[in-house]
Amino acid sequence: MRPPAGGTTRLLYGAGLAAALLLPAAAPAQAAPPSRSPAALPAADGPKGQELPGMPTALDPRAETVACTPASKEEAKKQDWSRQRLDLDRLHRHTTGAGVTVALISTGVDPGAEGLDGRVTVQGQAADDCVGQGTFLAGLIAGTGGSTARLAGVAPSARILALRGTDRRGEPDSTLVTAAVRAATAAKADVIAVAVALPRKEAALTRAVAEARKAGAVVVAAATPDPPSRGSGDEIPSRTYWPAGEPGVLAVADMLPGGTRPDGALSTDTVDLAAPGAGVVSGGPRGKGHYLGGGTAVATAYAAGAAAAVRATHPDDPADALTRRLTATAYPADIPQLDAYAAVTTVLGAAGAPAAGPERAAEPVAVRDTSDTDRATGRATLFVLLGSAGVLSLLWAGFALTRARARGWRPAGAGATES
Repeated sequence: MRPPAGGTTRLLYGAGLAAALLLPAAAPAQAAPPSRSPAALPAADGPKGQELPGMPTALDPRAETVACTPASKEEAKKQDWSRQRLDLDRLHRHTTGAGVTVALISTGVDPGAEGLDGRVTVQGQAADDCVGQGTFLAGLIAGTGGSTARLAGVAPSARILALRGTDRRGEPDSTLVTAAVRAATAAKADVIAVAVALPRKEAALTRAVAEARKAGAVVVAAATPDPPSRGSGDEIPSRTYWPAGEPGVLAVADMLPGGTRPDGALSTDTVDLAAPGAGVVSGGPRGKGHYLGGGTAVATAYAAGAAAAVRATHPDDPADALTRRLTATAYPADIPQLDAYAAVTTVLGAAGAPAAGPERAAEPVAVRDTSDTDRATGRATLFVLLGSAGVLSLLWAGFALTRARARGWRPAGAGATES
């Protein structure tokens, strides 16, 4: 009679097999460095998000009377994902953009808005921001956050020159944009942020942008308009928008927390950089409340703020070098993603690529001691090797024990001598 194999043996065999599969994967995971993937950065708002009113990009052009965006009655309680993604808390230890002027061409900016602290100069009708988007963008570029410091913009000590590139309802106007670029150049703005995108190339705007670049301004522009409220962006063929399509202009697109562009975003081949452009918190022209905004204009404001921070820390670099710095230090992806902290601190080589070697920052930094990690990695590797050897021994013992009991505990060939 063949004795049945014991349940204990089968249990040991199964446990050994499971351990053999799990041990090699578990130990190296403990020694692996943290992922730099943007998808690993959670939104500070949590799954539900902050319940704030939305900031419109324009008002209804069909309405008989203009009803300006009302003041928000809600205040944000948390720092949003975009500021975490750009690492603004750490960036502000290096620079706040002091001494830099950013010309913002949008719907206007309220000079008395919360967090802008008298650092806004307006020209023409730009002080009347009925839509509210221009003031919202100014907060992302140079706002202090008011009573909520963690909602500060990228360069909270920079100055804003507010210029209108739209009518009062927020509809872009090429004549206004051209005049605004020229006014920014005349005012010797360090950075010119064009938060609107025009569908046609015009000679006058081309000349104005060329003059601005010749004067030394970093020109940042929205790569596309925001998609129409009705219909899908897929129905509109890919095309170039202006002035983003002009030579030397940094064309910026919006991205979601995972690094992808929003569904329905308009398509274009003229994109140099992506920046946060969804679920972003900032203030408006009326009251102390906050709004949620998004789109290419928001991404453009973040890139302009980063350009201001770079200009403040590299004042002697030409505009082309500053633009190259923003793209060369960006997070590598299909569309490079803005990394404001790296743009300020990274040492670039002659070709504009991050320099090799231990020194990567513009000032001395503390290099992380990895000796403990290296020893931990060695111990983990040894643990895996020893553990794997033990598991294999256990598996062999279990197999041999099962075979031995199946033969009734007799050596192999013992029954062959009987006739």
